[in-house]
Amino acid sequence: MHIMNKMIYFILFAVALVFTSCSETSGEQDEFANWKERNDAYFTSIYTKAKQAADNGDSQWKVIRSYSKKDGSIDCNDYIVVEVLAKGAGDVCPLYTDSVKMHYSGSLIPSVTYTEGLKFDASWTGDYNLLTMQPAKGVVSNFVDGFATALMHMKTGDRWRVYMPYTLGYGKSERDNIPAYSTLIFDLTLADVWQARR
Repeated sequence: MHIMNKMIYFILFAVALVFTSCSETSGEQDEFANWKERNDAYFTSIYTKAKQAADNGDSQWKVIRSYSKKDGSIDCNDYIVVEVLAKGAGDVCPLYTDSVKMHYSGSLIPSVTYTEGLKFDASWTGDYNLLTMQPAKGVVSNFVDGFATALMHMKTGDRWRVYMPYTLGYGKSERDNIPAYSTLIFDLTLADVWQARR
């Protein structure tokens, strides 16, 4: 009888463990359910808002065609959306072959668990403070199209929130902790630019 009770407790424990695991897994799957559709809707919404604001003369918003897309494209997925957070004092925009120093924080669109969007990468920790942050370095041409496009339109000291559709980010492929079809949102500050040797 004692062995039978132990067996029953073990079976009940195992069943409870299975149900717990399933509920956690389904919760994780729900986080990114209909991910492509949600990202498409989110980007279209922010694009429409920015386009209307920019067309009405609001300099806080910009809609910029990717350098890799044809002139005159009417597909919103060929554009990045920029919210200007601060204007810098610089007067030169980096070229495709130039190197840059920058501060950045990248996140996904808001979701059930991550109301501010899941942060997937950043060049700083803690508060945004230019006096204590160390910039990251890179060559413009090494970045995804949306990120490179933003850099080539920024001037030193500019701080932008950049929204890019998945077509100008990592596309249909999953990358590290970034699901496929993800709109990428960057808090981006251009700290310095230097030209490639000619």
